[in-house]
Amino acid sequence: MQRELAAFKDPQLARGLIESIGKLAPADGATLMEVCGTHTVAIARNGIRNLMPQGTRLASGPGCPVCVTSNRDIDTVIALARIPNVTIATFGDMTRVPGSTSSLLKEQAAGRSVQIVYSPLDALTLAAQHPEREIVFVGVGFETTTPLVAMAIKRAAATGLKNFTVFAAHKNMPGALEAIINDPQLKLDALILPGHVSTIIGAAPYEFLAKKYGIPGVITGFEPVDVLQGIAMIMRQLHEGRAEIEIAYARGVMPQGNPTALAAIDEVFETCPAIWRGLGRIDGSGYRIREEFACFDAVRRFQPEVEPTQDPKGCRCGDVLRGIMAPSECPLFRTVCTPENPVGPCMVSSEGSCAAYYRYY
Repeated sequence: MQRELAAFKDPQLARGLIESIGKLAPADGATLMEVCGTHTVAIARNGIRNLMPQGTRLASGPGCPVCVTSNRDIDTVIALARIPNVTIATFGDMTRVPGSTSSLLKEQAAGRSVQIVYSPLDALTLAAQHPEREIVFVGVGFETTTPLVAMAIKRAAATGLKNFTVFAAHKNMPGALEAIINDPQLKLDALILPGHVSTIIGAAPYEFLAKKYGIPGVITGFEPVDVLQGIAMIMRQLHEGRAEIEIAYARGVMPQGNPTALAAIDEVFETCPAIWRGLGRIDGSGYRIREEFACFDAVRRFQPEVEPTQDPKGCRCGDVLRGIMAPSECPLFRTVCTPENPVGPCMVSSEGSCAAYYRYY
């Protein structure tokens, strides 16, 4: 197994793929967008952007779940944290994301109860161990993490756990992709499609990209050879005038996805409109908890009073997430905005474009 995985970092294989990309790339250039935070980091860490032929642009899109979470959602979580007897259970990145006037880290410093967890099941355990407190899990992520939250809610229902709720801010990727394709400020030639999300949803939800818009897409893994193979397959499609959805990450993605995970999502959640940072409101791109499980919906249970929302002054995270601006083009980058003092979420998250640029460029 280790030998097989080592092949995906093989310099000789990488060199051959780079040569293929150079031969197949359109003479007049092409813009490819990745929409996965792990791809953002892999491309930056391995210097792949600098290996592309002249005229080929690799843009980073809305692939970081923390980054696309709207300021309104951040402010709502902060409002929940301020409710007496509530403990916020959240992934670590979310604690540092600035809201309009505060962050979970600042709320914790002010005496609010905020606990970092590594999965929604950790939040369930926290609720069982502290029946005297209301545990609110911050549900942020794409289809990769949504099934785990669905299963946590089902387990809470089955065990009669009354002090566990979820702030549901999950999003689905296909809706955002359509918004990106229709953005008049951005002309995309192809998409490097996410590996982790696709392990859950498979390939079919992306077919509209090729059939409706003529945009090729390749589901790609995360090692250097994975990414280069995905780009080479895209370049071959462009060279041959094809537009198809292909799977380069066959060791991780089945065409039909994961039916068990999809069934769990469908049982607990239903789609709804969602606000994305940088993209605005996209119908059908969010997940809310179904009526049958409404008692586990933190907003319905606590009805928090949320302060008026305002975006950070000068922050260009929205433009970075849309791929129309590189992080280095933001006037705050490396000056006012750093990982130690992030102005926007793209500098906070380990999968954020700004954090990746700061570290690797």
